[in-house]
Amino acid sequence: MKKILGIILTVIVLMMVSWYAFLYFANYSDGYRSGELIKFSHKGFLVKTWEGEISQGISGAQIFSFSVMDKEDEVIKKLQEYQGEYVKLKYEEKFGTFFFWGDTKYFITEVSLEQSPHFNRN
Repeated sequence: MKKILGIILTVIVLMMVSWYAFLYFANYSDGYRSGELIKFSHKGFLVKTWEGEISQGISGAQIFSFSVMDKEDEVIKKLQEYQGEYVKLKYEEKFGTFFFWGDTKYFITEVSLEQSPHFNRN
């Protein structure tokens, strides 16, 4: 009986570790999005995650929500600096997420400041 219980527990743990590794390493898609950075915050009560939004249209009708993992220190600093500016984001879309990673499946890996195609800020 103890042997069967040990095997069942081992299988459950291996399945959980495999699922975590799959979500962490496998990407559903990756690409770029550009828009005005309208929100970037460190939110949560017990577990803080970095969340943001860019507006991809003049009226703000198309909003792209994203998350940033804590290990991306350079990306976090740039997003804090570029608040209100037009930015280009490189993202990775995951199959799923965990509550301690972020609220979305889109994780930003690079950010750069871009010239807005809508407004000329000379």
